[in-house]
Amino acid sequence: MELDCRGLSCPEPVVLTKRAVKDNPASIDVLVDHVAGLENVSRFLRAMKYEVSVTEGKGEWRISAKK
Repeated sequence: MELDCRGLSCPEPVVLTKRAVKDNPASIDVLVDHVAGLENVSRFLRAMKYEVSVTEGKGEWRISAKK
């Protein structure tokens, strides 16, 4: 599953991620373009017991999370 949260300010990326995690996906990728979104979404996913990795490119981040 992939969420494109670029252009959204907090707390929208976290809210959308929370909705997506309700279905308990095995993996989820979230695209963000703000540091606050990167930090908050990563923190939330770790709290939900996902392994989180981050890839940066051109002012954007891909947060990849797997159970």
